[in-house]
Amino acid sequence: MNEDDFYDAAEDQLDEAGTSLERMVSVYQRLQQEVSQKMNEMDDHMGMTPNCQLGCAFCCYFPIIISRLEANMIMASIEAMPQSRREEFIHHLKDYFERHKALIDEATALNFDEEDIKYDYIKKQLPCPLLNTETNACMAYEARPLPCRTYVNYMDPDICYENYVPEETVSFEFLYEDYMGALNAAAQVMYEDENPDFLDYPSDVYQYDYMPVFLKEWIENRK
Repeated sequence: MNEDDFYDAAEDQLDEAGTSLERMVSVYQRLQQEVSQKMNEMDDHMGMTPNCQLGCAFCCYFPIIISRLEANMIMASIEAMPQSRREEFIHHLKDYFERHKALIDEATALNFDEEDIKYDYIKKQLPCPLLNTETNACMAYEARPLPCRTYVNYMDPDICYENYVPEETVSFEFLYEDYMGALNAAAQVMYEDENPDFLDYPSDVYQYDYMPVFLKEWIENRK
């Protein structure tokens, strides 16, 4: 793999027309697409195809830990949705945080900085805030964060039915370094050249938390 592909992709999006926020969201989404493209290339090289299918949402109960910058890009992607879809999403999130308040508090109290909390988090069966539990479909699929894209199952799908954390599944986590490096570089250029209101650099790049924490804060502060 050529790590420059990520940086070139980010640079291309920064050169596009649009507001600072629109271009930064484009960088985020383009880098996500680059991750998916690299995974597809590796699948072709191995001659393998993941068995993950629409309606299979077992990994949507995993802890998703992201930077504030990534969270801001997800929120901006939601705000850019057509009005009817955006309003449906906002209603979904408000209901989600009200319905799961106690469980969210328990799950996000687990200290991911000091221990491996994945199994303890999954046992609580707290759905991802982006998940429509009636359809088992992601409501922000095009803007979903990196952990959702890089976790795949090449084996029998029943493995996911039968285990909280199957040993046979694969995570392409090594792609995160180039992805985050390019996203960081784009944020730095954006901050130094334009200092937009939505970006607090470098704090936004290095502050990590559970995705529900960021989204709850956003919903509570949203006008």
